[in-house]
Amino acid sequence: MDWKVSVVKRAMDVVGAAAGLAITAPFYPVIAAAIWADNPGPIFYSQVRVGRTHATADPLKGDLPTFKMWKFRSMRIDAERGGARLASANDDRVTRVGKFLRKTRLDELPQFWCVLTGDMSIVGPRPERPELVRTLAAAIPMFEERTRMVRPGITGLAQVSLDYLGRMPADSELARLKDTLLNPLKLEELEGSLADDMRTKLLFDLAYAARLEDFWTFLRTDLEIIVRTPAVMLGARGR
Repeated sequence: MDWKVSVVKRAMDVVGAAAGLAITAPFYPVIAAAIWADNPGPIFYSQVRVGRTHATADPLKGDLPTFKMWKFRSMRIDAERGGARLASANDDRVTRVGKFLRKTRLDELPQFWCVLTGDMSIVGPRPERPELVRTLAAAIPMFEERTRMVRPGITGLAQVSLDYLGRMPADSELARLKDTLLNPLKLEELEGSLADDMRTKLLFDLAYAARLEDFWTFLRTDLEIIVRTPAVMLGARGR
């Protein structure tokens, strides 16, 4: 990454995160009350995620830097009693309030703090759980490159282009290539698999990383993503 990109991007993160926390702080009590009324328990939820990986990191050897990511809780308090598992479409663990928070991305607001501490950026690939990264790095070529020297973000190219679970919208240009990109061997047992969603996300994440090599391309891309994000929230795309 160009040094000018690195400096300006971090400056945008600090200013943007501080402003984001100040602007959204009045909503916190309302969101907290709604979460508690719907499903009494902790208001916030933390989870270990993979951060920016260094140039020689090897996820298959467990060489993954991690941090604690915070969100507003959108699932029942016993959601992972039987062990950790990924969210899915129409997941019955998601509360009624949680569905709204996820659709509008309001569950992500506490991550402004993660940006201030330097674990995340406002714009970047979504951070994933370390066990998932290790599994997908073995199954999907170049999956580990998505956060190579790039901080994971609250919003990003994939986040404004795909839905909450990483699926391509039916009316998108990418959907025309769905038969080529998703389950190309047409195996019934692989239809709708996690690997397909993650492979789609990877295309956008790698495209974003490539745009960080040129200062003006980076600036234009980040500003465009930031401008598009409220529309995604208001449109309540995803589950």
